[in-house]
Amino acid sequence: MSAARLATQTAHAIVLAYGWRRALIALAAGAASVLAMAPFNAWPVLFITMPILVWLVDGSAAGRWSGAWTAGVAGWCFGFGFFVAGLYWIGHAFLVDAKTFGWLLPVAVSGLPAYLAIFTGLALAAARLIWVRGPERILALAAMMTIMEWLRGHVLTGFPWNTFGYALTEPLALAQSVSLIGIWGLTFVTVAVCACPAVLADDRVDTPRPYRTLLVAFLVLAGLTGYGIARLAVHPTTYVAGVKLRIMQPNLQQDVKFNYAAKDQVMARYLALSDRATGPRSKGVADVTHLIWPESAFPFFLAREPDVLAQIAAMLKPGTELITGAVRPAAGASEPRAYNSVYVIDPDGSIHGIYDKVHLVPFGEYLPFQTLLERFGLQQLTKQVGGFLAGGRRRTMDVPGAPKMLPLICYEAIFPGAAVPPGERPGWMVNLTNDGWFGISTGPYQHFQQARVLAIAEGLPLVRAANTGISGVIDPVGRVVQSLPLGVEGVLDSELPKAISPTLFVAFGEYPLILLLVVSLLLVARRRLRS
Repeated sequence: MSAARLATQTAHAIVLAYGWRRALIALAAGAASVLAMAPFNAWPVLFITMPILVWLVDGSAAGRWSGAWTAGVAGWCFGFGFFVAGLYWIGHAFLVDAKTFGWLLPVAVSGLPAYLAIFTGLALAAARLIWVRGPERILALAAMMTIMEWLRGHVLTGFPWNTFGYALTEPLALAQSVSLIGIWGLTFVTVAVCACPAVLADDRVDTPRPYRTLLVAFLVLAGLTGYGIARLAVHPTTYVAGVKLRIMQPNLQQDVKFNYAAKDQVMARYLALSDRATGPRSKGVADVTHLIWPESAFPFFLAREPDVLAQIAAMLKPGTELITGAVRPAAGASEPRAYNSVYVIDPDGSIHGIYDKVHLVPFGEYLPFQTLLERFGLQQLTKQVGGFLAGGRRRTMDVPGAPKMLPLICYEAIFPGAAVPPGERPGWMVNLTNDGWFGISTGPYQHFQQARVLAIAEGLPLVRAANTGISGVIDPVGRVVQSLPLGVEGVLDSELPKAISPTLFVAFGEYPLILLLVVSLLLVARRRLRS
């Protein structure tokens, strides 16, 4: 059976589907699309699922507004399947303290996907309002999906996790595209290219040469791959002289990590692991210039534990700085409030610098309408009374013996275009995180991949310390120089890659994306005028 005939039969079945059958088709297509994301990276699956989206819109009701409603419902079902399958790991966090939060697990694993799927539903509804016949409708879908994905990444503090552009960030050559057009531009390309097989089912009056559309899609992918290969070739990994890093991955369980009674146990583990010899000639921490510990490393306020600072000072050798996550108490607050912070600690145990996390995680670090919801007995997962306070702004930090550093705590690393403050280009980024909330699941792999994409987009090396993994050192074009796998205890020694010149994405931001959207919508409008 030819590809065109198979596509035609499949398209007719989907276009004619209605009711629960139509909803289940959308739901299954959305769930299958997660295979395009880390750790599977089977992005060709989108050549099947994106055409299904096109045919679902083709099969929407004939009326303009009723058609938009029908398409929107199908889009919501697609999005719900995608986000449930892609974000199921959030449920692990509610099992850390199952007695307190276990009852919320079903709400979490279905409520967040239900909300996020609204954006996918709106994308298909908006696409249906400007829908045309022929290949131009692919551009209508890509434009509206991209706009709504952008909104998903910004509305209500934003959550751009697994936006569709991440599907084309593996292999590494394809990922270089984000240095040109960013992850939102790559989202447009992903939807447009992967939806193109839908034209194989078109009436030849509407699309007289369907294989021409597929050829254009192939040439786009080939061009982006060629660009990526060339970029990787001209940017070999080079290193900053005199900087030797050690990342400590303790693999602590959450019930230990937040238990003050385990203070001595935690510190003994950190100190022993950090000073571990890694070879016959290794001198432990004396071999490194910068030791890096993960997010919220301690079950206590570090600045209020002079004995702990003394232990750190005794471990650190002259010329060795510690970069660590820690919870910092807010000075002068009427009730116990705190920041999620990064500390830079000198060899004498003094605190050289502090950064407070700006972009907090809703329901994890604070509750929307905190005071009201606390009256009903609700609390965020970290159980910090009143929720964490947000820092003033993202900013770079001076670190003795190394280039200027940009600290990024947890998912601050997944907001491309917003991570690096304007006018403060650092020499490297440090992402401290605690993915231990999410167990051995796909979540930490997705998080690592998105941090890696940030390095490519900015042209900056990224060093990542995660409590349970994945920790690693990534060069400015996305090569993983060193890494520690998920769910193991260990230390990782590495040099620090050098930054490269700012990328075109840094220089032009989202203007290339705007140009893509404008040109696409003009082509759709021209087709509508001809109809």
